[in-house]
Amino acid sequence: MAKKGNRIQVILECTEHKESGQPGTSRYVTTKNRKNTPERLEIKKFNARLKKYTVHKEIK
Repeated sequence: MAKKGNRIQVILECTEHKESGQPGTSRYVTTKNRKNTPERLEIKKFNARLKKYTVHKEIK
């Protein structure tokens, strides 16, 4: 039986990596409480391909 609640799983994708033109993507999977944060998440995370901290936005 699946849990019912407000916590959902979201995917974060790097915004700078798309613009750089390099192959591949930097993605993270995390959870958020949809009642407390109904808007899309925007967090600074480490991008291993660019070797620096970049802004990652929720895509789904």
